[in-house]
Amino acid sequence: MRVGVLTGGGDCPGLNAVIRGVVRKGVQEYGYEFVGFRDGWRGPLEGRSVRLDIPAVRGILPRGGTILGSSRTNPLKQEDGIRRIKDNLAKQEVEALIAIGGEDTLGVAARLSGEYGVPCVGVPKTIDNDLSATDYTFGFDTAVNIATEAIDRLHTTAESHMRVLVCEVMGRHAGWIALHSGLAGGANVILIPEQRFDLDQVCAWITSRFKASYAPIVVVAEGAMPKDGEMVLKDETLDSFGHVRLSGVGEWLAKEIEKRTGKEARTTVLGHIQRGGTPSAFDRWLATRFGLHAVDCVRDGDFGTMVALRGTEVVRVPLAEATARLKTVDPKLYEEAGVFFG
Repeated sequence: MRVGVLTGGGDCPGLNAVIRGVVRKGVQEYGYEFVGFRDGWRGPLEGRSVRLDIPAVRGILPRGGTILGSSRTNPLKQEDGIRRIKDNLAKQEVEALIAIGGEDTLGVAARLSGEYGVPCVGVPKTIDNDLSATDYTFGFDTAVNIATEAIDRLHTTAESHMRVLVCEVMGRHAGWIALHSGLAGGANVILIPEQRFDLDQVCAWITSRFKASYAPIVVVAEGAMPKDGEMVLKDETLDSFGHVRLSGVGEWLAKEIEKRTGKEARTTVLGHIQRGGTPSAFDRWLATRFGLHAVDCVRDGDFGTMVALRGTEVVRVPLAEATARLKTVDPKLYEEAGVFFG
């Protein structure tokens, strides 16, 4: 049997670990051959592929990024996109496809499998941790660790100059990275997309910290919004899946804080730093397990499914269910963090 593998969407620590797990088990235990499609869905659209065998995946476990490349290509928006994918899979004698990605990549896999008869298995990848069918996605832990280390470093410079430091983190429309790294890094204010923030309250918390001779750290998710206003964006262009490029709220917030409190405020936007570099031990472990279980789905003919973590067990869930809604921060979890604000 010949199996295709692709990595779509934003790069993410742990992608290579999944590829390695898929290939090692598929070759050693099931005798499968593997084709790696280049640059996400662009690969099967254009027939661009590389051979994946055990020597090809040797040494890639600790590497960030993806050896296959990635893109935000949406084949459903391409002329004859579905036909081209099916033709290229047939030409390369690929009988099943393992798609590693987030909501957009897996949304395409769900439609290909459910509506067009392309046998697909999904693996959940996103630093945002916003896929509802799994407790965790790989890449999230690494992103939180990177953000936490940055917040630790910001504390010292904030205290040296007695200024407000605003740290903008990724997460799109979910506040998981902001909440976890903010709590772990000892932030004094954490702002997430799920809870619109009151700018006056934020400034009151900051003023309170200065009265205690303490320089505050504000962690804000890129999708966070004020109660009186809309999402702050630098760039409103849309990608092929209809998403805007988020970022800008941190800079806007720092200016508002400085204007309202009279205290100097600076912004640090972590951006793609959160997605780069070596994956954490947890992400290597989780990504490897996902890869091993994904190739088992192929063996069992269990297509139209995604592997997911529930507790410590890897289970299978329908792709349609996995991509139906985003997993957002429970208000109770956010309330727990409130004891540290101000």
